[in-house]
Amino acid sequence: MEQKLVLDVKGLRKEFKTKQGKLVAVNGVDFQIRPGEIFGLVGESGSGKSTIGFMIAGAYEPTAGMISFKGEQDLTKSYKERSKELKRDIQLVFQDPGGSLNPRKTIRQILLAPSQLYGDQHLTSAERESRIEEAMFRVGLPLSYLNKYSRAIGGGEKQLVCIARALIAEPSFIVLDEPTSALDVSIQAKITNKLSELQKRERLSYLFITHNLCLVRNICDRLAIMYLGDLCEYTETTEFFRNPLHPYTQMLLSSIPVLSEEEERLKPEKAKSVGEIPNPLNRPAGCSFHARCPMKMAVCTKEVPEIREVSPGHFASCHRL
Repeated sequence: MEQKLVLDVKGLRKEFKTKQGKLVAVNGVDFQIRPGEIFGLVGESGSGKSTIGFMIAGAYEPTAGMISFKGEQDLTKSYKERSKELKRDIQLVFQDPGGSLNPRKTIRQILLAPSQLYGDQHLTSAERESRIEEAMFRVGLPLSYLNKYSRAIGGGEKQLVCIARALIAEPSFIVLDEPTSALDVSIQAKITNKLSELQKRERLSYLFITHNLCLVRNICDRLAIMYLGDLCEYTETTEFFRNPLHPYTQMLLSSIPVLSEEEERLKPEKAKSVGEIPNPLNRPAGCSFHARCPMKMAVCTKEVPEIREVSPGHFASCHRL
């Protein structure tokens, strides 16, 4: 029997009203996340990737579109309208671990919060303490840290505390919003390895949001690329690196630094963009990338390309395909 999709996103759109006018952060995107999958959402700053994560987690309400969770739950409702069970089942790990931890509380107090938030008052103090200790063990932190304040530990350890806080709720789906971008490169590998280990061991599903293609190559099952609120391309990770189709994704891959001539030969032919990223308050007509695309055609400046399945499991939005 085929399992239900963990997440089914259709026509998702988010607009913000500003003093300068309407800003379209997400411009009607479609994608799906399967059970037990790590789905990477990659894009430059301002592409709309974090906005999608916040809508899934309930921090923002969509302007239009649908987000279906496990084929039953409608995530377009506000966070306040969600059931406690749904709030537990979807957790969010933020980009800046320091900013998401209360510096006035100990690690133990921080990890007690989920039990208080999700109505686990029936648990005894000993049972709550057991849950906290188990969460610390799952992320690989010593129990001696429970009496420390977040300001007294390093950035990587703070992020592990944030992950432990999410795990205490016993979720099946976690939105990871740039979980390593605020950390040193040496610590990034430790965090991604731990996330991968937890995902496999506990059969979790992730939405992994990042701007770093090198980071997601070895952790994500599938990748999606965003540009100026639009979804350009998504497919299996191995297929994505082997056969990028959209000019923007080719440009991103060709710009990745490499250490050897062999790695250089594996990169797509250099695709140089022209101009600058357009102001999102003044989106160009037609394809959002046409102003920078070296391969644009006349139709690109007039008509928005639909994202379609170019080959089995490989979706892209480009008039040339």
